[in-house]
Amino acid sequence: MKHLRLSTIYLGLLLFIFGFIVLHAPFIVVISTLAPTMSEIVKSWEEILMLIAVIPAFMILYRSEKMAILREPLMIGIAIYAALHVLSIVVFGGATTSVVAGLAIDLRYMLFFALVYVAVRLYPQYIRTFIKVGIAGALVVMVFALLQVFILPPDILKYLGYNVHTIMPYLTVDQNSSFIRINSTLRGPNPLGAYAVMVLSIVVAWLMSKRISFKGNLRLVIIVLFIGGIVSLWASYSRSAWIGTLVALGIVLIAINLKRHKKAILVGAAIVLIVLGTGIVLNRNSDFISNVVLHDNPAGGSSAKSDQGHLASLQDGLSRALGQPFGAGIGSTGTASLYGNTPLIIENQYLFIAHEVGWVGLAFFIMIFVGILSRLWQRRDDWLALGVFASGIGLATIGLLLPVWVDDTVAIIWWGLAAIATGGTTQPVISRKY
Repeated sequence: MKHLRLSTIYLGLLLFIFGFIVLHAPFIVVISTLAPTMSEIVKSWEEILMLIAVIPAFMILYRSEKMAILREPLMIGIAIYAALHVLSIVVFGGATTSVVAGLAIDLRYMLFFALVYVAVRLYPQYIRTFIKVGIAGALVVMVFALLQVFILPPDILKYLGYNVHTIMPYLTVDQNSSFIRINSTLRGPNPLGAYAVMVLSIVVAWLMSKRISFKGNLRLVIIVLFIGGIVSLWASYSRSAWIGTLVALGIVLIAINLKRHKKAILVGAAIVLIVLGTGIVLNRNSDFISNVVLHDNPAGGSSAKSDQGHLASLQDGLSRALGQPFGAGIGSTGTASLYGNTPLIIENQYLFIAHEVGWVGLAFFIMIFVGILSRLWQRRDDWLALGVFASGIGLATIGLLLPVWVDDTVAIIWWGLAAIATGGTTQPVISRKY
């Protein structure tokens, strides 16, 4: 009976985090507006629940004599990565608030991966429940995005308290009001674009799997997710997300059809790239290309163009990484650094990590991430594993231009899905070689 209660608490906490994370941005804005003194605690709700979930996780593992799960390579790698963060705090110190925020940003998605991985290893029958919760969350995000684009006024979120001091209700491309960038229920257009990469990758992998039926309510769900994903991606005007989507969907198509249609895929990919490149060159003076693709509109209203900011941040981050092989300490960059005296924004996920925990920390992160991708690729006959693998490559591509894992919704959803797909499977794994 005690074991049953523990498992109920454990799984309930993880499912709540996995489902509510796509809605927490508007929730936090409302609470911050109504009760400003509670805002910092409310912002940490998922980290608090994860730490609580650690207790039943250890108790269940110990009582069921399954502690060996924690000795698997992925779990050990995550533990070492966390230990490097602790060591960095000992060496560099830092303002308490910045350090705590930095720890949360750097480690929360890996902790969630570990917790969900343990859960699906212990209770594989709950894999479908996790997937259903993920689908429900995606439907909420996609439906609201569709409403924002086609029905609701652009500033609808201001009625929940969205403003310059919380989260902007919408953004524009270089302050050009002709190109409005929506948020849906996420923190901004770039996270929405990254989330759409995941949705589209998994939906396409689902559609191309011959083992998945496509009828009844499922048909409506797939249509809403697919159309919503495309519209969200477009209306986010996130160029990095567009690139990530092309990479991810290309991987799905290649993985499924490479053996039978290798030459056709390669020729098709070359044609698509040529057509896209030619279209951009021929239409470089059009409003869309000059504003959205090239960000090169003198009348756009922004004195500091985003491309200039990206390039300056990349150069600064690379210089710092080369000059600080051991990093500069936890909370020394990103939003966590805003709590300290020397705020610093680095718009590259890998340079971001290197700045916090140095070259060794970056090496461990890459080993963990590649290890997860390797396991997902081995299970590519499973539609979920293939979709998560492809979206992981797409998000990794986005990470070259933005610190993609800093956004808690994107990070927790992808790493949670990765844990589900690597810890369990929606169908038997079939090994094959190309």
